[in-house]
Amino acid sequence: MDVTPEAMVEQVKQRAKENFKLGLNCAECVMEAFLRHVPTDFSPEAMCFMSGFGGGGGLFGDTCGAVVAAMAALGAVYGRRQLPPDFKTGVEELYGKPGLYRIFNRVPNEFARRWGTTQCRALTKKWQGKDWLCREHALFCRNLITFAAGLAAEMAYPKDFERWATQPFGENLEGLT
Repeated sequence: MDVTPEAMVEQVKQRAKENFKLGLNCAECVMEAFLRHVPTDFSPEAMCFMSGFGGGGGLFGDTCGAVVAAMAALGAVYGRRQLPPDFKTGVEELYGKPGLYRIFNRVPNEFARRWGTTQCRALTKKWQGKDWLCREHALFCRNLITFAAGLAAEMAYPKDFERWATQPFGENLEGLT
């Protein structure tokens, strides 16, 4: 039985939420749920690549692990599988229209639009220190995880490279549109 895109997104979101209850970190939650429910070449055990990204990278507080995992999950669907034949081709694959950066750029921009920032230390400031493992913080992070997992699933299923790779850029270092 075929699953609708909406049902697939909901499955990924619910699995990510359940993963957090099991003690996975934000990045692991998103990646495992995505790989469990979205068709890719990778097994759910590939979540191991995301273990170090929780808490903004080993609790360093930089980019939220859920954001990093959503981008990595999209890489499992849209990412390059082989070396480009030359520099010009490699750059065009990233920056062109279509271009991979247009896909990956959307994730932090959508996340920041919803949550105000992608930086873990800013998102979690009120719980840093003694309250880090409190229920309120856990529920907040679970919402971030669910959002990021749903966004990645929405962008990946059904696979639609042309749609996502031709979108305008959001905020970016080069001022591209």
